[in-house]
Amino acid sequence: MEISDKRIDAGKAFDWGRTSEEYAKYRDIYPDVFYRKIAQRGLCTEGQRVLDLGTGTGVLPRNMYKYGADWTGTDISPEQIGQAKRLAAAGDMNIAFRAVSAEELDYPDGYFDVVTACQCFWYFDHKIVIPKLARLLKPNGRLVLLYMAWLPYEDEIAGRSEELVLRFSPGWTGAGETRHPIEIPKSAFKYFELLDSEEYEVKVPFTRESWHGRMKACRGVGASLGGEELAEWDTRHRELLEKTAPEKFEVLHYAALAVLERK
Repeated sequence: MEISDKRIDAGKAFDWGRTSEEYAKYRDIYPDVFYRKIAQRGLCTEGQRVLDLGTGTGVLPRNMYKYGADWTGTDISPEQIGQAKRLAAAGDMNIAFRAVSAEELDYPDGYFDVVTACQCFWYFDHKIVIPKLARLLKPNGRLVLLYMAWLPYEDEIAGRSEELVLRFSPGWTGAGETRHPIEIPKSAFKYFELLDSEEYEVKVPFTRESWHGRMKACRGVGASLGGEELAEWDTRHRELLEKTAPEKFEVLHYAALAVLERK
């Protein structure tokens, strides 16, 4: 499904379905601590019904399945949901996945204990989604916002890869990340109270091939480039890594979370 939003990438259209195979293979990269910090707060654990928005290939519910929650994952992209179902089945995981936008969710009032949104909350129409989430959550239910990004000004490999993406997608708004708390829309505070937030540093291991795949599976490359442009980026990025990166390396990231409680 092609998406165009003037807030994102200067309105350049993108479609996660174009890169779903690479996404499934190369974007399941969050370290264990990312999931532990959620579970240690008593969230997404046994006895809780959890909705994961923008689930993509189901990375969050699949990796937190061991903590015992009853998971539902939704995403606007049918291709992403197809990959999520395939991977969950391969892991013998009973997770409900649906291809539906966050704005069109139709679950009963008070149905979920927790709603998670990992790497996706800025895509939504907050005027519609935020009051809807408040309705779908039980009283005192929690909304958990999650994020992780490489640090291009501190990590040389990430910085050079990002520069190359910008040559092909100069309006890409995924560039230039620095450490900061998760941004919460002001409209959220009519329905939610911020309980907790944290930012922390992580180093994520890659090979040349897995980093190349991770970059290809980003919005500024595989989800938006096509044909000759994508082939040229592919060649140039491989050449860049051969010249500048060892076969195995770590990329510096920061991760962040914010926990909000329904009023």
